[in-house]
Amino acid sequence: MTQKERMLKEMLYYPADAELTKERAQAKELCYDFNMCRPSEGEKRVSILKELLGKTGENVWMEQPIYFDYGRNTEVGENFFANANCIILDVAKVTIGKNVMFAPNVSLYTAGHPLHPETRNSGWEYGIAISIGDNVWVGGNVVINPGVHIGSNVVIGSGSVVTKDIPDNCVAVGNPAKVIKEITDEDKKYYFKDRLFEIGGEINE
Repeated sequence: MTQKERMLKEMLYYPADAELTKERAQAKELCYDFNMCRPSEGEKRVSILKELLGKTGENVWMEQPIYFDYGRNTEVGENFFANANCIILDVAKVTIGKNVMFAPNVSLYTAGHPLHPETRNSGWEYGIAISIGDNVWVGGNVVINPGVHIGSNVVIGSGSVVTKDIPDNCVAVGNPAKVIKEITDEDKKYYFKDRLFEIGGEINE
């Protein structure tokens, strides 16, 4: 079994393996190309993302800068948006559903290291998959740790550290993140606290 196969099976693997080192270098080159694009080069940025990521839906947009370990181990659904400084350490599979939004400085870490210093210093690492459902908003400066599964219709509050699974239809906040509220039809009435959801005004095309 190759080190890449071990890595993708969530087993201990050796990251200095030549095949893995080459794939990380390729991802870094694509991230660099993406991050150096001019603001007017939208089509080029989308093209690079399609080459970098394992799978993308329609209408995927990420603001600069970005960082991925491999890129090809990440799949995102349609209508995905990530604000600036998104970091995804995708040594294991990262699956993101449709209609998902990331605020600035969101980090997904599938990568991990043994707790004991002797085994940790041996250089062997592991990765555990992360998944995010549909219709999820992840606030700024959120960290999502290895093995976490976030359901659909979820809001993760700013500054949270998500260490355990989060169910559907809720708001989770804190370090470690905990569910503080269920999202219901009542929430359709408001856009912020007690401010009513009332739209209007002219929209210039």
